[in-house]
Amino acid sequence: MASADLLWHCVKKNSSFIRKSVNMPVMTAEPGNLTGLNSFRFSGLANKKESIILTTKSKKTSRSYRPRGILLETGIKKGPKKGLAQLKKVMEAGFYRQDLMSLALTKYTKIKQSFKKRKLVVKSRRAGK
Repeated sequence: MASADLLWHCVKKNSSFIRKSVNMPVMTAEPGNLTGLNSFRFSGLANKKESIILTTKSKKTSRSYRPRGILLETGIKKGPKKGLAQLKKVMEAGFYRQDLMSLALTKYTKIKQSFKKRKLVVKSRRAGK
């Protein structure tokens, strides 16, 4: 996914949610924007929380008649032990293919690793010895 800054530069002037009026600040109707002001700080599109979501199909036949209701999204914890345990529990309880379990676990660890930010190491030079 693109960075929050890049998303904001794409969305700040051209968005279907922008509402402009005379003698008023530029407002927005974005989902997730609590104040309604069109700014980076309050943007619901640019400032999304980083989370891991598992999408599965529903077992209920009644949901198959509703296309929106077929897919279920489940948030997975980012903790090292709890996230893996939660993913295993969902995969085993849902009778998913057991041969894909290791693939799902490696993808989870890669996604979790991508959320980590690199720390800048500043090396100072000593003035004279």
